[in-house]
Amino acid sequence: MKLKHFSLAVAGVAAAAISVSTMAQKKYDTGATDTEIKIGDIKPYSGPASAYGTIGKAISAYFDKVNAEGGINGRKIKHISLDDGYNPAKTVEQARKLVEEDEVLFIFNPLGTPPNTAIHKYMNSKKVPQLFVATGATKWGDPKNFPWTMGWQPNYQGEGKIYAAHILDTKPNAKIGVLYQNDDYGKDYLKGLEDGLGDKAKTMIVAKVSYEVTDPTVDSQIVSLKGSGADTFFNVTTPKFAAQAIKKAAEIGWKPTHYLNNVSASVGTTLTPAGLENSVGLITTAYMKDPTDPQWQGGKEFQDWKAWMGKYYPSGDLKAGENV
Repeated sequence: MKLKHFSLAVAGVAAAAISVSTMAQKKYDTGATDTEIKIGDIKPYSGPASAYGTIGKAISAYFDKVNAEGGINGRKIKHISLDDGYNPAKTVEQARKLVEEDEVLFIFNPLGTPPNTAIHKYMNSKKVPQLFVATGATKWGDPKNFPWTMGWQPNYQGEGKIYAAHILDTKPNAKIGVLYQNDDYGKDYLKGLEDGLGDKAKTMIVAKVSYEVTDPTVDSQIVSLKGSGADTFFNVTTPKFAAQAIKKAAEIGWKPTHYLNNVSASVGTTLTPAGLENSVGLITTAYMKDPTDPQWQGGKEFQDWKAWMGKYYPSGDLKAGENV
């Protein structure tokens, strides 16, 4: 009896040891160990939205700072940032590489509505977080159907409603012309504006023209909007096209009340290329501190940010809000 009990006890200890060993091996998800956390990232370092590439460089620079200070609980961050050229087909390719070959823990801050749309179902099927996506499209807030995707930026439709409210308050008889990117990003902004204007949208919006990200310029669209008689311009574009629109409007002498969507409201990446003299009077929204605004420059947060830029991202533009 004693021997039998002893044998059972030994078997139980062995089973427990195997169980503990198995648990230890499965302590972390793929991409994390006791010493390292692998984080994927996809940015348009080339292509029509390459102005946003600096965001990926700033993220890398920040992780360099974290690693220099000891990492996260002793774990160093390995940041693998790939270029998709703002091409959804390329985004799919890069996401597969990060998930299946590099085996990252998650993909952090992938940029753009079309690119993220292209990997939305894939990331959720793989149960790999698509975390803090760099786009304000409404679709990212759907935890029931896409629990592995989390948005970050303020909602584009909400921003569109803010401009609508400002127009109704300051220029209720405005004739509005809209330029928007022909995808979910542009259409979200347009819907927000229309919803905000309500019943007046049909009469106040006199022209809506779109562009494709593959278009070389939006010059013809700006000429068309001027010809529509619009005296108010809602500019829903990424930095390259925003700069073109601002510059072209000035060249043809069109001087509407100009609303510029937040994603292009950067002195460094949009207004400077467009010509600062052409950018005077633009109206936009902000949810971060503008590094060119004197009211922030004496504060500790700005000074800390500037010191970090100088040490970890010295080639970065201090006028580019994307680096904030």
